[in-house]
Amino acid sequence: MRLLVLGGTEFVGRAVAEAALGRGWEVTVFNRGRHQSPPGATVLRGDRTAPDGLGALARGDWDAVVDTWSAAPRAVREAARLLRGRAGRYAYVSSRSVYAWPWPPGAGEDAPLVEGAAADAGQREYALDKRGGELAALESFGTDGSLLVRAGLILGPYENVGRLPWWLTRIARGGPVLAPGPRELPLQYIDARDLANWLLDALERASSGPYDLVSPSGHTTMGAFLDACLAATGADAELCWADPRTVLDAGIEPWTELPVWVPPGGETHDAVHRSDVSRALATGLTCRPVEETVADTWRWLTGIGGTPPQRPGRRAPGVAPEVEAKALAALRDGVPGAGGVPGTTPEEGASGQ
Repeated sequence: MRLLVLGGTEFVGRAVAEAALGRGWEVTVFNRGRHQSPPGATVLRGDRTAPDGLGALARGDWDAVVDTWSAAPRAVREAARLLRGRAGRYAYVSSRSVYAWPWPPGAGEDAPLVEGAAADAGQREYALDKRGGELAALESFGTDGSLLVRAGLILGPYENVGRLPWWLTRIARGGPVLAPGPRELPLQYIDARDLANWLLDALERASSGPYDLVSPSGHTTMGAFLDACLAATGADAELCWADPRTVLDAGIEPWTELPVWVPPGGETHDAVHRSDVSRALATGLTCRPVEETVADTWRWLTGIGGTPPQRPGRRAPGVAPEVEAKALAALRDGVPGAGGVPGTTPEEGASGQ
C-alpha cells in the first residue's frame, strides 16, 4: 500500500511509519524536518500551520493517509480537503477525550461526545481540538472513508509526553520510590506499536468509523508496571507502597505528578482504566506484555542519552523530589500529609503522537 503519514517522526506517527515500512509499504512522510524521518520513507517538507505550507502535498496519490494532529482542527480540515480524491482513506488518530466528561464506567464508542467542536476552529482545548479533527476528516472523506482511532493512554518508545520515561528515570535514580497503590490496581494503556499495527490492519481491510483503542482493563496492574520498571533499569530502588489516601493527603496530584496512576473507586479511574474495548478486540487488537513495552522504552531512552523529548506546550509529568521525600517520610512515620487534591480530568490518547 501507498501510505502518507502527516508527521511521521515522533511517537505514534513514527510508530505507524516504521510499522508500514516493515510491511514493505511505500511510505511518504510530510513534516517540517525538525526530527529525523524513518529510513526508507519518502520525505516531503512543509508546515501545515504556515500559509501555503501544504504545497508539497499538491501532487501525489495514496491509498491511505494517517494524521495524528492534536492542535487546531482547521489544520486537519485543510489537509483533508487537499487530499480528497487523491487518497483512498483518512485515518485520524484521535483520543478518548472526545467523550463528554464524566465518561460513563465501561463506556465504549457510543458514549456521548463533547459539544461545541468544529472542523474549522482554531486551537482551544484538547477534547474540542480532537473532536474537531474528527469532524474535519468526516467532512472530506465521509463516514465510509474515515477511520477515527480514539486512543487511550499511549506508552512506548519515542514517547514525547514523558509518563513512562519519568517512572523509568525516577526508578533508575534508586533509593526509596513512592509507589501509589494498591498494587493490584488495574491499568489500561496501549503501546504505540500495537496501535500502529492495528491501524495498518484496519486500513488494509478498509475499516471506517470510530474505535476506542487501548488495552483491555487489567492488561497490567500498577504493581506489575512498576516491577517492570525495576527489572528494566536494574536499579537499586525500593518501591514503597502507599495507599491512595496517603498519596492524596500529601498534596500529590494523580495522573500528572504520578503519571499513569489515578486512585481507584472514582470516576477518573473508571473512565481512564475501565473502558470497553470490545470493538477493537473483535477486529484484531493484540497488546504486548507490559514488560516488553517498559524494557523497549528504557532501551530507547538510554540510547538517546536518558533525556526524553517533550512536546511543546505540555506540562512535564512527575512529582518534585522534595514532595516525594515528604510523602515518603510521612509514610515511614505513619503520619498522613496535609491538604488534598482536586479532581483531575486527564488528557488522553494521541496527545503523545
